[in-house]
Amino acid sequence: MKKILFIVLLAPFALHAQDVTLPFKLSGKIKIKGLEPAKVFLQYRTGGEWKTDSIEVKGNKYSFSGNLDEPVQGRLRVSYSSEEKSVKEKFRSKRDLAIVFLETGKIKVSSIDSFSNIKVKGSAAHTAYQAVTKQLKPLTEKRQKLVDDWYAANEKKDDEAKKEIEEQIDDLDGQIREEKGAIFRKNPRSPIALTLLKEYAGWDIDADKVQPLFNMLPEKDKKYPSAITFKEDIEVAAKTGIGKIAMDFTQNDTLDNPVQLSSFRGRYVLIDFWASWCGPCRVENPNVVKVFNKYKDSNFHIVGVSLDRPGQKDKWLKAIHDDHLTWTHVSDLKFWDNEVAQQYGIKAIPQNLLLNPEGKIIAKNLYGEELEEKLGAFIGDKKSF
Repeated sequence: MKKILFIVLLAPFALHAQDVTLPFKLSGKIKIKGLEPAKVFLQYRTGGEWKTDSIEVKGNKYSFSGNLDEPVQGRLRVSYSSEEKSVKEKFRSKRDLAIVFLETGKIKVSSIDSFSNIKVKGSAAHTAYQAVTKQLKPLTEKRQKLVDDWYAANEKKDDEAKKEIEEQIDDLDGQIREEKGAIFRKNPRSPIALTLLKEYAGWDIDADKVQPLFNMLPEKDKKYPSAITFKEDIEVAAKTGIGKIAMDFTQNDTLDNPVQLSSFRGRYVLIDFWASWCGPCRVENPNVVKVFNKYKDSNFHIVGVSLDRPGQKDKWLKAIHDDHLTWTHVSDLKFWDNEVAQQYGIKAIPQNLLLNPEGKIIAKNLYGEELEEKLGAFIGDKKSF
């Protein structure tokens, strides 16, 4: 939970040809006192898409089979029967949801006391996942306590307490991320090494840190579809790091006139990725408006790149009007496939990049007071990165 929340791209990754087929079979047993399991659902990714299977529980047993193109994390969920058909047992994630790593071969899962309390045999990846989960438990439990405290403060409308808790959560998230990186470095050949590395990298990849770690992966892992896509993401991130010249682009504005980024050379420019449908973006907009109004006469401009959906130009224009966004706006109305967003590797919004008058990226992802302070430091002191 950060001071500014994000909408993250959940679209399937690009497909890459590969000949590997990994068949699996998962067999499960359930024994839960006081509840009668009716159906089990399994969700996982394969072929670049989410796949969801379901099976009725018979004699406290269930099974799934399928083909993977790489080992993946799967989600098991259970639903229950009720003697009174009008009464539906309420879903509880801590009781009714379980994570299991799927890989080729026969995997056996047993649930005791609660569906989420599982024991897994036949998956080396799951064994590695459990070891990492145990190692991170002190941090994740502390984080969960802070999240609970945040919701309590939110109910009391205690903004000061929320702000303090958010800062602590941000710090813990950083610690968890670094710990995953450390675990990867100790065992880059782990069955879940690729998963650990992607979680360490996050959505805002630091290519200088991540590329050397990617190179440590076994060659077979680098050939997995998600690894190939991840490598491409790292390559894009290398082009958008601090100190790099921002890649030029041209996209139409609200009047369908082409706007070229390089036409703003000579000014400080904030490239702001957002969308009318993005709640966190709309919450952040007043902060961006405040900064723009303060520095618009001091050699500063904003280029808003919208990831609005096809056929919804009216919603894009209405958001610009309603939020008083009086700067340059461009979009091709292709949602997450916006060509500029693709070019810059944008997988979460809001995101932004601050450019100096030479077009060099001098800061990234500045929000709220930080955006105003950083911009003021550069413009006020006439800095050139």
